[in-house]
Amino acid sequence: MDAPVIVVGAGPAGLMLAAELRLGGAEVLVLETLAERSGESRGLGLFIRTMEVFDQRGLLPRFGNPQSSPLGHFGGVPLDFSVLGGAHLANRTVPQSQTEQVLEEWATELGAEIRRGHEMVGLRQDSDGVEVEVSGPDGRYRLRSRYLVGCDGGRSKVRKAAGFDFPGTEGTMEMFQVDLRGADVREREIGEKVPGGMVMGGPLGDGVFRITICERDNPPKVRTEPPSFAEVTAAWKRLTGEDISHATPVWIGAFTDATRLVTEYRRGRVLLAGDSAHIHLPAGGQGMNTSIQDAVNLGWKLAAIVRGSAPESLLDTYHSERHPVGQRLVMNTRAQALLFLRGEEMLPLRQVLTELVGFRDVHQHLARMVSGLGISYDVGGGSHPLLGARMPHQELVSADGKTSTTELLRPARGVLLDCADDAGLRRVAQPWADRVDVVTATPHGASECSIDDTAALLIRPDGHVAWTPESNDDLPAALERWFGAA
Repeated sequence: MDAPVIVVGAGPAGLMLAAELRLGGAEVLVLETLAERSGESRGLGLFIRTMEVFDQRGLLPRFGNPQSSPLGHFGGVPLDFSVLGGAHLANRTVPQSQTEQVLEEWATELGAEIRRGHEMVGLRQDSDGVEVEVSGPDGRYRLRSRYLVGCDGGRSKVRKAAGFDFPGTEGTMEMFQVDLRGADVREREIGEKVPGGMVMGGPLGDGVFRITICERDNPPKVRTEPPSFAEVTAAWKRLTGEDISHATPVWIGAFTDATRLVTEYRRGRVLLAGDSAHIHLPAGGQGMNTSIQDAVNLGWKLAAIVRGSAPESLLDTYHSERHPVGQRLVMNTRAQALLFLRGEEMLPLRQVLTELVGFRDVHQHLARMVSGLGISYDVGGGSHPLLGARMPHQELVSADGKTSTTELLRPARGVLLDCADDAGLRRVAQPWADRVDVVTATPHGASECSIDDTAALLIRPDGHVAWTPESNDDLPAALERWFGAA
């Protein structure tokens, strides 16, 4: 084997996965077609769950001090994420280019090998591994790995070569997203309706202004190159009456409202993560954030299997947990597309939804949906509300001093949090000490979801709670299920 795991694509999903694999002790090789980072920022901002995940890995300081905001939306209907009461708010100012730079530097520091300018052109899998044909600067060559993960975007070559089904709906209109300098136009709120479509516009910092153009009478086109600036300026003028031809384009992108989701996230030894598995209208920045979270779910599981500490059946939970997330993602972005892109016929529905958001439960439900905080996995059942959900930030006090659930997850290992100083519980977990850290500590201070009434919690490396004493499984069964045999 040239590498236990080969990842195709060095976008946010691929880089996050490479780093998670290294944290889990697995060697990884990343193949990326581009010789250098493009600098483009199709994705913009970090949503709350991604902020939590980055905090759990100690990454947030690498982003500097970006501006956070409680404001969001659902199809243009305003949301206030502060109703969720968590430790983080959404961040609107981190461009995808910065996220990729941070993740690439981190993955490289951890020992991931990233080969830029190397394109996967074919693959063949058998019962023992995957053979990959690569075109590099010095010609074609072959690699072999135990597993291959496609993180190569919406036009994924891995998905096509491995024969994944990718059903969904075709796009009905082409839209533009453009970063400009010297635009000299006013800010436009999220989803501003104009005759013929919808526009948005706002500053990104450093003199760059981003505009989004959604023109209803603009059917999708087959493109091999980005739209011309002349196309963009003409569309903006038709919708707004403003002339932006004097501005300088930094980046021009086109997208549609096409929506697709693979029927399976794994076929044998080939897996998909991120846009390779799901495409949709980029409503509210969910795409990049969901892609990063795909990688966090997969990384520790695949690393454990490569190390030999967990059975391959653990890999089946990647599909069973993330495919439903993908289904809800394409469902809510299609709903937002109707609210965003349709004409005056949708005004009554928007008005009704605006009224409903005035009810706190509805507001929280939609905010949890688009922020990623509403995700919960099937971990075997039980009565505790945290089972299967992500572990919120909780300050803790132990004999060694103060810590938190966030800090305990920095090494990307399992954590058994013993809140009752239970020596018997610690003895049960001892055979898994090479994979699970046992920490005796008690909660200190307020939290989004208090654990004062919980004697113990088993937290997976991805931050989701896998066991409490209220679980249907006992602790040894839960430890074996998620971390392999003792």
